[in-house]
Amino acid sequence: MYKRALVPLDGSPVAEAIVPFIVQIAGPLDMTVRLLAVVEPIQPTMVENAGSVMAQDLATRTRYAEDYLAPIAAELRGRGVDADWEVRHGRPATTILAAAKSFRADLIAMSTHGRGGLGRLLFGSVAEQVLRHADVPVFLMRHTEAQVAARAAETMTR
Repeated sequence: MYKRALVPLDGSPVAEAIVPFIVQIAGPLDMTVRLLAVVEPIQPTMVENAGSVMAQDLATRTRYAEDYLAPIAAELRGRGVDADWEVRHGRPATTILAAAKSFRADLIAMSTHGRGGLGRLLFGSVAEQVLRHADVPVFLMRHTEAQVAARAAETMTR
């Protein structure tokens, strides 16, 4: 049975759509949940004729990720789920797999943005890479931005 779930989140509503599912299963299974944000280092970019380098500071993006994950973990704990969070640096798929191994996760649960065709070809799919290379089961929940928006609107009208 699953006892330790890693839940990667990227700050998008689509990624967060996995959280209600985790709340439903974590309590009955007495599961420990670790939320993970991966901050990918970005190469500085030069703006032509501007004479300056523009790059978002890694420390600033790390603090943003921490500030993003902490209240989600607190909400899970408020619902009776044993939850914590972690921010790591690196390429998303590789970092998710390493975090799963070090956390000794027996499940990775994540949403997929549902890109297909050209979008997947151009942007790749972190979820697909994790699924192909994980040593543990991966639960993928497909959501599009339109589906998430529709659910949010439905919730607001109740």
